[in-house]
Order: sequence, then structure tokens, then C-alpha cells
Amino acid sequence: MEKNRYLALDVLRGITVTLMIIVNTPGNHATTFAPLLHAKWHGFTPTDWVFPTFMFVVGNAMSFSLTKYGANGDGEFFKKVFKRSVIIFLLGFLMYWFPFVHEQDGQIVFSSISETRIFGVLQRIALGYLFASLILHFWKERGAIIFSIVALLGYWLLMYVLGDYTLTGNAVLKLDLALLGDKHLYHGEGLAFDPEGFLSTLPAIVNVIAGYLAGRLIQQKGNSYETISKLMIAGALLLFVALSWNMAFPINKKLWTSSFVLYTIGLDLLILPILIFIIDIKNEKRWTYFFEVLGRNTLFVYLLSEIGIIFFYIFKIGDETLYTWLYQNVFRLAGDYAGSLLFAISWMMVCWSVGYWMDKKKIYVKV
Repeated sequence: MEKNRYLALDVLRGITVTLMIIVNTPGNHATTFAPLLHAKWHGFTPTDWVFPTFMFVVGNAMSFSLTKYGANGDGEFFKKVFKRSVIIFLLGFLMYWFPFVHEQDGQIVFSSISETRIFGVLQRIALGYLFASLILHFWKERGAIIFSIVALLGYWLLMYVLGDYTLTGNAVLKLDLALLGDKHLYHGEGLAFDPEGFLSTLPAIVNVIAGYLAGRLIQQKGNSYETISKLMIAGALLLFVALSWNMAFPINKKLWTSSFVLYTIGLDLLILPILIFIIDIKNEKRWTYFFEVLGRNTLFVYLLSEIGIIFFYIFKIGDETLYTWLYQNVFRLAGDYAGSLLFAISWMMVCWSVGYWMDKKKIYVKV
């Protein structure tokens, strides 16, 4: 039965990685289909579902490993959890720093660490995993639920009292500027603002805890209709609460608002039982292998997808980066929007091919 549970988990993880690569690497951001873009500010698109679901899946996997870590004593628990968290955080940090040099006035110069982004996707995963592990280890499931409620309400209060819900006036930005300064933040919004900032990591921990609780329910009740119904009822209730809360605290991925947390958890609690039903109860597994490949080497494939694309920007053909040249001269032949999507899918398939080779060779990179 455990193998089947892991299969549904691998598939969900693989789906999120597949979508993550596609939405991160369009041929041209200006001609990308709307569902493959993040909401500009308030609101929600299918793309906004990907990252919080990855956090949820991290928690789901924790439900199988955390008990084992704890059984070996606090010392072993701390060693395992802190080691994994530090490695994932550093990989994310080094990925943003890579390739460590840049061109300036025709010369190659060292990229100063003083201008490197501190937080990011892998860093949030590392911190979410770390704090969720500590909370569940010491406070157990009941304490984790209480923490989740307090964290979501407390985050709402902090955001309301310390700022507003705009891009330039929110408390996340104010705290990040005070702690890190302008140069260590993400500038993709046209100004310094990090969608994976320090303060907004607090509600993101709840996504991990929710994944853990869902995993524990599956272990306790098995892959049954009772499990599916309980997960889906919980998901529907959370969606109702999220949409109601949205009227006061808008659903916003970049601020990772409390309503956004409940909304994405609600979706996950509807999607995961559907996968369990199809894969484990109906035994329809002919379609799953594609996603299993990416789900079994998630961290490696994600890093490959990000670092590989950096090289596409480094190498040039004439005055254009290889990235731009490929889109303009190859993929754009299919049309502006279709070509942009084909570029993303093609790069995802390159990464998938590496994952496929690793799976056939039984090579699994773990931290």
C-alpha cells in the first residue's frame, strides 16, 4: 500500500515540476498565454497554484519521514532536518548567484555577493520544511493546527497594521528592505520586492503543515473512499473560507496572503484525492510514468531547468542571447503565443529526458 501512496505523491510532485518549468521558461513573456502567467497582483491564475502545491507536497512527503527521524531521538532529528534545510537553502542561493561572474565594460568581473538575491523558491521550501518540521516534532499535530490558525490570523493583522496590500506599501517589502536592503531583493516587478520574502514565509509554513496532515490521514485511513471524502470535504470548506476571506484580505500569491494559503490548500485537498482515486482505487496507472520521472528527481530536475536556462542567456548568437535567438528564429515560426509555449514545453522535455535517463539508471539525487 505504501508504494501506491508514494505513486500518487510522485505524480502530484511531477505535475507541479512540469508546470513549474513550463511557466518559468516561456519563449517570450510578452506573448505568453494568460493562464501561464502569475496574477499581476490580487487574483489567481493556474500558475499561482504551482508553488504552494510544491510546498504542500513537501509536507505530504514529510508525513512519511518525520516520524522516522523523531524515533531516533532529538539529536538525530535536528541533524537530519537542519542539514537538509541548509543544503536546499544554499542551493537556492547559489543558483541565483550563478554563474558568479558577469560582463561589465567588455570585461568579465566577479558578481558581488552584496548584490545577490537572498530569498527565493528553494529558500522558501527550505524554511517551510525546517519550521514545519520543528513545529510538528515538538507541538505535534494539534499544536501545528493551532499554530496554523494563529499564523494566518497573525499575518493578516501584521499586514493590516504595518502597511497596506499594495506593491509599494506592504509590510513584506518594508521588513525585507529593513533586514536585507534593496540589492538583495528580487527586482522582477520593476522595483525591489521579493515574492518569497521573509515575512511572507510565515503563512507558507501552513501549506507544508497541511500537506503533512493530509499525508497522515492517508496513512491512517488508507486509500479508501472515506479518505477521499474527508479530504474533499475539507478542501471544499477551505475554498469557501478562502473566498469569503478574500473580500477582506485579497487572494494574492506575491504577498502569500492567508486567503491565498487556504485557497491553494483547498485546491490541493481536491486534487490529491482525485489522483488517489484514479491511481490507487481505479488502478489507472498507464499515464503516470511521465510525471513519476520528474517526481523522483524533483530537486535535481528543477535546478537543471533553472541553471540550464542561465546558459541560454549567457551564450550569444550575434547580438542576441541564445534564448532569444531560438525563440525568434525557430519557435516563433509557430506563431507568437504558440511559439512561446512550444519553447517552454521543449525545454521541459529536455529536462524530462535527463530525468528519464536517471530513472532508468536508478540514479536518485536526495538531500
